[in-house]
Amino acid sequence: MINKITCKNGLRIVSEHIPHVRSVAVGIWVQAGSRYELPEENGLTHFIEHMLFKGTATRSAKQIAEEFDRIGGNINAFTSKENTCYYAKVLDHHSKYAIEILADMFFNSLFDPTEIEKERQVVLEEINMVEDTPDDIVHEYLWRAMYENDPLGSPILGTEQTLNSFTRDSILMYMKKHYIPENVVVSVSGNIQDGLLEYIETLFEQFEQSKGEVSSVNTPTLKPIYTENFRETEQAHICLAFPGLSVKADNIYSLVVLNNILGGSMSSRLFQEIREDKGLAYSIYSYHSSYEDTGVIVIYGGTSSNQLNELKSTINESIRKIVDNGFTETEISNAKEQLKGNLLLGLESTNARMSRNGKNELLYGKHRSLDEVSETIDEVTQESVVTLAREIFSYEPAVSVIMPKKVNQ
Repeated sequence: MINKITCKNGLRIVSEHIPHVRSVAVGIWVQAGSRYELPEENGLTHFIEHMLFKGTATRSAKQIAEEFDRIGGNINAFTSKENTCYYAKVLDHHSKYAIEILADMFFNSLFDPTEIEKERQVVLEEINMVEDTPDDIVHEYLWRAMYENDPLGSPILGTEQTLNSFTRDSILMYMKKHYIPENVVVSVSGNIQDGLLEYIETLFEQFEQSKGEVSSVNTPTLKPIYTENFRETEQAHICLAFPGLSVKADNIYSLVVLNNILGGSMSSRLFQEIREDKGLAYSIYSYHSSYEDTGVIVIYGGTSSNQLNELKSTINESIRKIVDNGFTETEISNAKEQLKGNLLLGLESTNARMSRNGKNELLYGKHRSLDEVSETIDEVTQESVVTLAREIFSYEPAVSVIMPKKVNQ
């Protein structure tokens, strides 16, 4: 059972007690991501994520790492387009110690100018790493093109230009606006010890209500733009994007089933037709990214440049078959069973449970049981998936292509 505490300052604590395990996972979830940034702030959310590990009034960056190593625990963080999470996993009897360190980082980070300069170089190398990976950067080019001039299309890491503009003052101003109790959920999962939740409540009651803003966004429209870039690479890479669904859409599970059949597994249409039947690509898949108010479904493939046109035509032919002939009942049934299996097997760790509960609280403010979700997946019909597929694939896609650089270029 998932329990929820709403503190006086508006912060929420969600917990799931799992008595048969020996670990506890705890995460501080903040509704602050790259799509809430102003153009000049692009990458600032991610940079703040890095800086919270760089020392507090009582702990250096090295001490933070050593203290978790000493108790055999793990600590990490990530930034997405809509949220940031700082999380740790430890043995149950170290859980109070772990959350105390996380709270210290959250409230007492120094943002020392010297550390800011050092971490600026670290993030710049992270940006360079993505730039050097064509099967990653082709997706960035796609998002920049299809959501042109909207924060949803901006890179989570930011750019070298914006990164060089960040200062201690800009960090503190951004946090004052977005790091407010109403935007924060503390999620705990595992063998929760007596008094832990009360201890978390005590640690976070110092989080005073402020004049910040509960995060909100404008809904962008996907633009069917074609973009082509040349890189020093052996393969050509292509991404096609079609409008998807919001994570809150009533028929979101029809989209999940559609994606699974299209390119979400080894038995999918794209994998079988492009890799197994024709040998055109090693990597071919589809995915859907769903957000609070919008979404997108993307197809990716990588192949040699002389096979790119055949790859594109085979992808288009696969889509045409779906639009014309739909799916079989067997495909629908297999996809639903696979999704239920992935859901249940994926939640066998305390980290996964903590993440699911934290995201659900931020997005919905409520929690559905696994049985309820499984029943919703079972309710997906052949008709609902085919209807959705025909609607989605009636749109002109946005396309991003990376071609190998020619010798004379």
